[in-house]
Amino acid sequence: MEKAIGKKQRAKRRRQGLAQRFNGRVLTAVFLLLAFSVAVAAQSSSTVQAKKDDAREAVKEDKAKALASDKTAVPPTADSSAEEAAIQAQINSVYQQFYNSYRLGAGDVVAIHIDKHPEDSVEKTTVSPVGQVYFPLLGNVSVAGKTLAQLQENFTTAISEYIREPRVTLSLLESNSSKYGILGDVREPGVKIMTRPLRVFEAITAAGGITDTGSASNVTVLRQDPFGNVQTVKVNVKKMMQGKASPEDNFYLQTGDTIIVPGNTFKTIGKVTSLLGVTGFVSFFMRGGR
Repeated sequence: MEKAIGKKQRAKRRRQGLAQRFNGRVLTAVFLLLAFSVAVAAQSSSTVQAKKDDAREAVKEDKAKALASDKTAVPPTADSSAEEAAIQAQINSVYQQFYNSYRLGAGDVVAIHIDKHPEDSVEKTTVSPVGQVYFPLLGNVSVAGKTLAQLQENFTTAISEYIREPRVTLSLLESNSSKYGILGDVREPGVKIMTRPLRVFEAITAAGGITDTGSASNVTVLRQDPFGNVQTVKVNVKKMMQGKASPEDNFYLQTGDTIIVPGNTFKTIGKVTSLLGVTGFVSFFMRGGR
């Protein structure tokens, strides 16, 4: 009996010992797991902070580079600004001169405005083939061959018979009658309309350029003055293409100028000029061969 009781007590103590050792191991495992989690969290926090620090350093470096770039960049100088202003002034001057000296012709479109009298104004009217425009107060008015300034004065005088001290403004809306000719060895010869100031090289380019048989170094411009005399101006377009010509060589065309590019076709033009004379040829060509 006592032996049985002793065995039971020893088994019980053995079970209690095993349970205590198991619980100890579980607690150790939990502790290790918690310690590992804390370590991972700390490491993750350190990584995030390191990335933030790297980002801040990158931003600082970018700002430093941008600042250095700004310091090394060459700011516009007074000379370059003055040069740009001079170029713009020249362009404005050329366009203003073209506008002021332009003489109306068939196909041009103008506006005639009378201040405070919109009912008597004409917003848009086209010069007829006979060189006239219709204005309600005056009927048909001849305008061909006159500048806007001349016509503005004429209209002001005529309208003053109907309106006291009229303020009249004439505006050129479309320039369709200012023509120049280009013949010879170009891809698209003919009579062209000059709607803006145009240089010799631009005019040749607009005609498709010089053909392979044309001579770019022996181009001729025929120009007729108000008295009917024709000037012959030699132009070396080859130098322009090579960038060796001066700005004066690439001059602006005037109404009625004729560009001749010599080559295979030049012989035919030579025959025409020899029959009509240079002056007669220019007039003949610009009238369309009539």
